[in-house]
Amino acid sequence: MGGVVFTLSQKQAIERFEALGCADVKDRLDPYQQRGIFGDLEGGMITAEEFRSEFSKLVGREVTYDECAHAWQGYAKELPQRNLEALKRLRSEGYRLVLLSNTNPYMMDWAESEQFDGHGHPISHYFDACYLSYKMKMMKPSEEIFLQVLMNEQLLPSDALFVDDGPRNVAMASQLGINTFCPENGEDWTEKIYDYLKQ
Repeated sequence: MGGVVFTLSQKQAIERFEALGCADVKDRLDPYQQRGIFGDLEGGMITAEEFRSEFSKLVGREVTYDECAHAWQGYAKELPQRNLEALKRLRSEGYRLVLLSNTNPYMMDWAESEQFDGHGHPISHYFDACYLSYKMKMMKPSEEIFLQVLMNEQLLPSDALFVDDGPRNVAMASQLGINTFCPENGEDWTEKIYDYLKQ
């Protein structure tokens, strides 16, 4: 999701968490996989409310749900319309599109809202299925999460193309025999993807 569908800004997320009083947030946040309570949230080990409560203890004051959501949603820098158009085009061409994301309830509050694309559609409007780390209780780049998606989708690894801006995630998918494409965060992948699909 982040880095491919929308452009990620770890800097903006860090600034928002720092503004809430979390001085060492740089040590806790990673572009691809979080640590501590941040990782526990994305791995589905704690709920959004438990995160809010623990984060409040961390910063020494009561933090609201909306403040947490604003900070997490700092990861979303921009949503290029070309990406959404490409997703629609791929589906119209007969490709099944599946979202696999390390994410959390705060990010999905925005991604699954009518505000997501500016046209009244949530992110799920653009995909045939969505697999989210906090709901699956596992995270990329674990082998288990890829195997679970392949099984659910009744898909052979060689018939899948995994697109992700995280080199560690792509490396694991490759090890499992999945075709991969690793564009950089924010890169225009909308035409280049056809080079991989043709292979």
